[in-house]
Amino acid sequence: MPVYTIDPLSDPRWPEFVACHPRSSIFHTSGWLAALRQAYGYVPIAYTTSPPGKELVNAFPFCRVETWLTSGRLVSLPFSDHCEPLVDGQEDLALLLTAAEKDSRSSSLSYVELRPLHSLPPGGSHFTEADSYVFHSLDLRPSLDQIYRNFHEDCVRRKIRRAERERLVCEVGNSETLLRAFYRLFVQTRKRHGLPPQPFGWFRALLASLGQSVRIYVARRGDLAVAAILTLTHPSGMFYKYGCSDPAFNSLGGTQMLFWNVIQIAKAEHCPLLDLGRSDCDDSGLITFKERWGAARADLLYFRYSLRPSLQRGYYRQAKLARRLLTRFPPAFLSAAGRFLYRHMG
Repeated sequence: MPVYTIDPLSDPRWPEFVACHPRSSIFHTSGWLAALRQAYGYVPIAYTTSPPGKELVNAFPFCRVETWLTSGRLVSLPFSDHCEPLVDGQEDLALLLTAAEKDSRSSSLSYVELRPLHSLPPGGSHFTEADSYVFHSLDLRPSLDQIYRNFHEDCVRRKIRRAERERLVCEVGNSETLLRAFYRLFVQTRKRHGLPPQPFGWFRALLASLGQSVRIYVARRGDLAVAAILTLTHPSGMFYKYGCSDPAFNSLGGTQMLFWNVIQIAKAEHCPLLDLGRSDCDDSGLITFKERWGAARADLLYFRYSLRPSLQRGYYRQAKLARRLLTRFPPAFLSAAGRFLYRHMG
């Protein structure tokens, strides 16, 4: 069976196909792909067995990441916690992956990376496990009272009550004012973690491409922003993507108040779950934080077909060294580093 490549941003079949497929998420949408293209210049493509002019019955989206600093690769998908192949069987999946492998060889790419939420590469493929993470999601189908009772008493419920006593206010929207308040806290938080922040242009691209699907939640004490969260909304669920705070005010419960607001809004909008994203396996603090909300834990495995494994190993050694060094630099330097680095990272 022949395999075709399509451009999801120009193919008129893509939006309806993604909207109807039961395995789709916010990361499959034209808006997310358009933001990746606008902010980083990545070229989205999708493999399918559906010929031109016929209804799409399957697809596997990728972005071609190729810059002057790094070797080219196919990633499904950059800066996405997960991306399920939109296929209904292993036979179709094998065909689409074989086509991606063939393209990577003919274009001399260094590797092809998969980030599925549940699917595994079919037996006999050349993909091997590359990275592992911890994934959390919160089931929003029970009543709000039941969901609230599952929160940790001291670390969540008590903090929510503290935020109420401190009269913290939650602002919700996607205005420029809220985006700038979020980004100021985001830069601070990334510095504490030894990481450069994503460029401000990335968040502007999200707002431009996804519109009302993007929500920014900011907790304020008076005029001061003390915590912020950015979420993405899709029929498959509410996606927590970024969070940040001022550590001087963490005891006030601003972050817990914001998450509680996110959960209530998601519940009111009939979202089936809150996707809390991935955590590094050794980030015990973040894992514990998510589990204190009653979130379910699962393994999240990424797979790679590597044509140049030595380059891949060298990249990860350099990334670990850079992370240790970046904690020593001021926020202005880290912001500049983020603007330079992220489009090469994918």
